[in-house]
Amino acid sequence: MRVVFAGTPEPAVPSLARLLASGRHEVVAVVTRPDAVAGRGRKVTRSPVGLLADEHGIEVLTPARASDPDFLSRLTELAPDCAPVVAYGALLPRPVLDVPKFGWVNLHFSLLPAWRGAAPVQAAIAAGDDMTGSSAFRLEEGLDTGPVYGVATERIRETDTAGELLGRLAESGAFLLESVLDGIEDGALNAVPQSDDGVSHAPKVTVESARIDWTLPAVVVDRRIRSVTPAPGAWTQVGDLRVKVAPVTPVAELDAALEPGQFLVRKDGCYLGTATTPVRLSQVQPQGKKLMAAADWARGARLDPEVRAQ
Repeated sequence: MRVVFAGTPEPAVPSLARLLASGRHEVVAVVTRPDAVAGRGRKVTRSPVGLLADEHGIEVLTPARASDPDFLSRLTELAPDCAPVVAYGALLPRPVLDVPKFGWVNLHFSLLPAWRGAAPVQAAIAAGDDMTGSSAFRLEEGLDTGPVYGVATERIRETDTAGELLGRLAESGAFLLESVLDGIEDGALNAVPQSDDGVSHAPKVTVESARIDWTLPAVVVDRRIRSVTPAPGAWTQVGDLRVKVAPVTPVAELDAALEPGQFLVRKDGCYLGTATTPVRLSQVQPQGKKLMAAADWARGARLDPEVRAQ
């Protein structure tokens, strides 16, 4: 089939790479978000998907809005049979959705109808789910509501961060997407409507929502920190200082009672109280500094005994 691939961040790259290597489907163009300022040098940077397309000499379309008439015109000229999309980052209006013969096939990193929305991986970890996966479904105007062609499952490990889990889903999802496109071309696949039961939503994770609430149980604190690692990164306020916190380890027993947010620094590590048992901090990143061992930071900061992380 002639396909136009839409995607932007690194997790979309394995799917594009898989289609380019398949030899079966012709990627005639790539749609990605416009070049943006990124990194400490604040340089204008091409998206990871755009960079891979450039390497293969594929036309790259970067509309500021998917509703731009010029974009719709060029997409129509390209006449794709199907348009796979992975984490493109913008809503597609009806005229754009109607262009490909077989529509737009979206790879979403959850087992729909669970965790519709922008942050399904983060939501699954934060909720303590044991299982997640990827769903390939036909895109429609509703938020991740379209009928599903196929799924691939993935177990969530006890220590998974969002970055680690997303990396695995991106790889396995690429194989799923390729097989779904093969099935569509062969006429062997029919999309099945999603169930009305089990619907949940995963809104975008903001910096503010990544703030740690130490009044929650240790197991919940652990999950929430891992769910926003590496981005945007869990953080807490310690006095006047904002501190990013790497994944922690809940401690079953400790010979000291700690209030939520209370520090305990010993030779064997740095501990922090929660609503239940304490957690052991591994690494922290004080504002304006590099990542460092939590115990080293706490000793150097000479925290007042009355200071609480908030």
